[in-house]
Amino acid sequence: MRILVTGGAGFLGSHLIDRLMVAGHEVICLDNFYTGNKHNVGQWLGNPNFELIRHDVTEPIRLEVDQIYHLACPASPVHYQYNPVKTIKTNVMGTLNMLGLAKRVKARFFLASTSEIYGDPEVHPQPEEYRGNVNPIGIRSCYDEGKRVAETLAFDYHRQNDVDIRVVRIFNTYGPRMLENDGRVVSNLIVQALQGIPLTVYGDGSQTRSFCYVSDLVEGFIRLMNSDYIGPVNLGNPGEYTILELAKTIQDMINPDAPLKFEPLPQDDPRRRQPDITLAKTQLGWEPKVPLKEGLHYTIEDFRQRLGDRVAAAAVMGR
Repeated sequence: MRILVTGGAGFLGSHLIDRLMVAGHEVICLDNFYTGNKHNVGQWLGNPNFELIRHDVTEPIRLEVDQIYHLACPASPVHYQYNPVKTIKTNVMGTLNMLGLAKRVKARFFLASTSEIYGDPEVHPQPEEYRGNVNPIGIRSCYDEGKRVAETLAFDYHRQNDVDIRVVRIFNTYGPRMLENDGRVVSNLIVQALQGIPLTVYGDGSQTRSFCYVSDLVEGFIRLMNSDYIGPVNLGNPGEYTILELAKTIQDMINPDAPLKFEPLPQDDPRRRQPDITLAKTQLGWEPKVPLKEGLHYTIEDFRQRLGDRVAAAAVMGR
């Protein structure tokens, strides 16, 4: 098939493209490189089945494709809060443009939504039926509400224009190629431990998250896209960890002597987050396979190599 991946040079998009290329598809990667990196898809440059287009999804584009994986949008608070108006434009205008494309060329449309649509949840764990508890005027709402509107658009295009949609709600995901400055807890703690500086824990560390390794998530993407189920479907690891537990695990794996530093909790930071994946199990036969420590090992090695390469490059430049 001919498959478009928006945000394809980003963390999740590039891992998805790896799978699609290995499976023998023609892949078009669309990215404006705000948080994506050409290096993430470098191994496919020059491959006749791969095309890389620098493009912002807030502008329309005409392409002929069979499937669209719409992943374009910064997903970490540091990046999506840097330019909140651009974030909500990406979620609304970008999704409108991609749904319009899907309608024109009769492509199947896959929306990467988020567990953030549940906000600071009052139901735990979160099933797909739960409608969420989101602050519409908070500092996270450009992303939270943006994704809620994106889901609305997807279902309205499906009902009104018969566009074939698939909607996934992604819970915390980690793995190689995460940006070291993205402000997400796994990358923050790994980089701090590798650099030998105190590990930052927000609040008292009792807030919980569920961490899914990237290869598990991508498997869920592909299963949903090629199933008959529309969604929305939660994809995430139901294993629930406190942030303090995560920090201590990373501390033990990298630098047991690194101190912990406690900082105030950011505004609207959810206290608990854990997916109910009953639907994913029954509809897709999917559940995560990679244990946290194993996934962290791969992620730490990737960060260690990248940070080491940067230090080495800086040393060469300084000569």
